[in-house]
Amino acid sequence: MNLHEYQGKELLKKFGVTIQEGIVATNVDEAVAAFEKLQADTGTEMAVVKAQIHAGGRGKGGGVKLAKNMDDLKEHAGNIIGMMLKTPQTPGGINGPGKLVSKVLIAQDVYAPDFDACKEFYISILMDRGRKCNVIIYSTEGGMDIEKVAEKTPHLVHKEYIDPLAGLQAFQARKIAFNLGLSGKAFKGMTKFIYNLYSAFVGSDASLFEINPCIKTGDDRIIAVDCKVSLDDNALFRHPDLAAQRDTSEEDPTEVEAKSYGLNYVNLDGNVGCMVNGAGLAMATMDIIKLSGGEPANFLDVGGTADAERVEQAFRIILKDPNVKAILVNIFGGIVRCDRVANGIVEAYKNMGNINVPIIVRLQGTNADIAKVIIDESGLEVHSATLLQEAADLVAKVL
Repeated sequence: MNLHEYQGKELLKKFGVTIQEGIVATNVDEAVAAFEKLQADTGTEMAVVKAQIHAGGRGKGGGVKLAKNMDDLKEHAGNIIGMMLKTPQTPGGINGPGKLVSKVLIAQDVYAPDFDACKEFYISILMDRGRKCNVIIYSTEGGMDIEKVAEKTPHLVHKEYIDPLAGLQAFQARKIAFNLGLSGKAFKGMTKFIYNLYSAFVGSDASLFEINPCIKTGDDRIIAVDCKVSLDDNALFRHPDLAAQRDTSEEDPTEVEAKSYGLNYVNLDGNVGCMVNGAGLAMATMDIIKLSGGEPANFLDVGGTADAERVEQAFRIILKDPNVKAILVNIFGGIVRCDRVANGIVEAYKNMGNINVPIIVRLQGTNADIAKVIIDESGLEVHSATLLQEAADLVAKVL
């Protein structure tokens, strides 16, 4: 689950991380009121108008503007709210439809009064699955072009691995501050910043924190200017306050609908819909589709309850994708019997009426032989298979 920038900053602030203060607004009048309050609370003379969408590269797409006065603020807020913002990370990239901006963050100008004296850094925390521990990635080259820094000058990107049992050690925070070239007040500020940031990461069960940029101001304060936060969906039951901040309008509507049915669904760009039980089997199914000349159109794990209602919901979700030219159902009958799944498929097919794409069904496990008979004698346009390769060959044949 992703948070908006303003939500992520509120989370960081609770853990003592110094942030660029801001107030969210959904229209120009609210933006004006937010600027006036910021001026009163922080003394800032200028404000930054920042589009709030779940995508990076907002500045390059025209979604971040500096307002030097109230007239600028009204103009920028009016232009950004309601725009279809296109960035390299929005659907389809720069040439795609973009994302609708429904709110902006009116933020203080933390670079004033001496922009040239400020220094931008990049800091992120995420899980390194290979090492089975969290890692802090940081660089002196923060800002909009951090991807180019990682590609062209990888030696400027540092990593600090954190032992999951010992946690972040004081010497590691100091090492990060030292490698960023800091000293004195800024050095102490960065060590505290890193410690509090890591505490927020662990305390919120996050999967990603990205602070880009984190700046050192002219008077040596360390501030999070931007913030990207992704939370582990599997841990949200421990954080109902964070779960309540989910913005489903920023997510794929089909994935949101699938989640409401209890289906694990991820939309992809291929032409073969997949309905599988178990994440590992789903990954193997996607691999065999690709090896047989097709492209998986989705990841869909129906779980252990593949009854008629659940199968019908899964079919409807898959068929919402106009690119789907065939559907491969691959079920292992361990928890659930294959004949029950087969009856569910037949019932779902009849409930939905005519399905205009070929369906290949491969059922293995308990009562698989009975299930194959049910499918073959159903009279429906459904092809049955026993082996996974056989199923993949059928997919290739019908495409």
